Amino acid sequence: MTKTNNIKGIALFQVLCLFFILPAVLKGQSKSAASGPDVTGLVNVFLGTSGDHGQMSPAASSPFSMLSIGPQTYPHTHTGYEYNAKKFLGFTHNRFEGVGCTGSGGIILIRPFAGSDPSGELIKASQSASPGYYSVSFSNGIQAEFSVIGKSGMHRYKFPSGEKGFSIDLSHSLSNSFVNEEHQAAGNILSGWIDSKTTCHAGKYRTYYYIRFGEGTSLSDGSAHKLSARIDAGQTGTEIRIALSSVSVEYAKASLYADSFDALKAQSSADWNSLLQTIRVKGDKEEEKLFYSLLYRTVQSPYLISEADGKYKGTNGALLQSRDQRYNGWAVWDNYRTQLPLLSIAWPGRYKDISASLASLYQFGKKDYATQNEPSNTVRTEHSIVVLLDSYRKGYQIDFNKIIESLIREVDQLDFSRPDKALESSYDTWALSEILAILKKKDLSDKYKQKALQYKEYWNKDFKDITRPDVDRMQARGLYQGTIWQYRWFVPFDVKGLIELTGGAEPYKKQLDQFFQNDYYNHANEPDLQVPLMYNASSEPWKSQALMYQLSADTVVQYYFNDNSRGIDPFVDRIYKNQPQAYVRTMDDDAGAMSAWYVFAACGFSPACVGWPVYYLNVPLFQSVEFRWPGKKSFSIRVENQSPKNRYIQKVTLNGKELSRNYITHQEIMAGGTMVIVASDKPDGTWIKEKWVSAFGE
Repeated sequence: MTKTNNIKGIALFQVLCLFFILPAVLKGQSKSAASGPDVTGLVNVFLGTSGDHGQMSPAASSPFSMLSIGPQTYPHTHTGYEYNAKKFLGFTHNRFEGVGCTGSGGIILIRPFAGSDPSGELIKASQSASPGYYSVSFSNGIQAEFSVIGKSGMHRYKFPSGEKGFSIDLSHSLSNSFVNEEHQAAGNILSGWIDSKTTCHAGKYRTYYYIRFGEGTSLSDGSAHKLSARIDAGQTGTEIRIALSSVSVEYAKASLYADSFDALKAQSSADWNSLLQTIRVKGDKEEEKLFYSLLYRTVQSPYLISEADGKYKGTNGALLQSRDQRYNGWAVWDNYRTQLPLLSIAWPGRYKDISASLASLYQFGKKDYATQNEPSNTVRTEHSIVVLLDSYRKGYQIDFNKIIESLIREVDQLDFSRPDKALESSYDTWALSEILAILKKKDLSDKYKQKALQYKEYWNKDFKDITRPDVDRMQARGLYQGTIWQYRWFVPFDVKGLIELTGGAEPYKKQLDQFFQNDYYNHANEPDLQVPLMYNASSEPWKSQALMYQLSADTVVQYYFNDNSRGIDPFVDRIYKNQPQAYVRTMDDDAGAMSAWYVFAACGFSPACVGWPVYYLNVPLFQSVEFRWPGKKSFSIRVENQSPKNRYIQKVTLNGKELSRNYITHQEIMAGGTMVIVASDKPDGTWIKEKWVSAFGE
């Protein structure tokens, strides 16, 4: 039985404005994307799409868009796609790339068929893909291709002669996350909304859609949220146009792309190229391909949810309006360390709106996980307070006065019951104390500073003694994902205090040596992701430089993070590989977090402590790296003596002046200019006269 949604229509004038103005805006973007190198041809969208090696998909997508059209293969994976799979179930229209809990998204399954049996198998014959585009052909003669721009996309099909059509499943989803739907089918138009559970089933989100099937296609309702579409027998090809919205069906309809499939594909490629060439690298060609393939992964979330007129849905379910673009679809905790800091440098215009969108969550009672009224699929928002402090100190406008009570309420409810949670919660508590100091609320700032300093009590109790037999056992003492060895370093806000707790500078260094020499470090998960940089706080900072090269571009030894046994099937290989089975097995990309880690390492600087706008230096993987922003401003890094064997920094100059420190600030990067790094094959710490070590009171 066909259901009709009861969403009120927006004014016709608004719809017409969106319909005619948006294509003009997009065409304007393509002109600006025409200059510069074509880097989209270097991107391998199949990287990390096989097995548990990243959990990514080759779906046709648009930067930061909630719409991505991708293949649904059998058997099930987190993103619905397995590179080696032969059997396809059809094509779906959203997903969260690289996350756990068996995935998120996978709505609106459309399955083409040829012949009289709609349930006939789709067996892959060939496939190809590039940013914004995916195509596949099947053994039964069907050819399909897809492209996306913004919230709008298209399918294009070629069929063999005979009966043909589509089966449509509106209840399909990854991870059995379907909740409810309402739809209206009339002629060749299908529209409505779908409610689904978010990642890990923590909350719920609603997606509105508008789909126009090609001429000569007729829809008919089936049962249990399923429909069928028959195509006139004489047709050998057809198209499907689709658009999504977080606001209403009418907004989705207004976003529907009006030009040809080829024009959409060209525009999508141009948009991707314009975005990715913000960072330009020059060096080994294979390394360039890997770089852009991973950079591509860092800009697929969060999702842009506001419409052209500023309308968007808040997490309280209300229809809101903003002068800025609004984003949702968060993976904070996984990506607060790397992906969000990278966005803050490379795309400051977008990041201004992203940070403002994150701050706005606190006005509606932000939860660490998703709410029941999300406008898009999301994961979690832990450590958002750290991200907001980091954004403020980088010069982004955050009105803490509007949200300070909500920030305090969040910190007051933090969990200190487990050893790992005690350290993580202390980080957020430190961030609150810093924000209160910014607001000149000294008494409250001191109160939360002292609470954050209590991490030392937890550390002494559970992390000081590294002779106990359970220190390298996963989930010992109630830990979530990691070991005592891996979590004990998680005090990024007070490394000076951590050094004192280990017994001083020499024991600190020796314990780091023990950690890495015994392969206790695990890159497959994030608890110890910052530890390779922690030699920068010691008398041997060159060891961090060597580790950053090794982990990004050389052979490593790793043990799977969810395997408590050691010495059985170790990983001995390069972590970042430009192939479907990339990464260490069990290593999810986590919404661009692990890709962004590589991008930072390849560029030669990485966040020292999110919350302080400081980056530790290492030798880049390229002869040159350049960040180019709108206008003529750019920041360039040149490497003298660049080669795989020259992993150590011998000298650094910034705008012609010698830099006698192992870090650079966010302000120095964004001011533009040139940094020259002289590389050597020998460790050298004599050039460093000034170290940066995070601590209270800086």
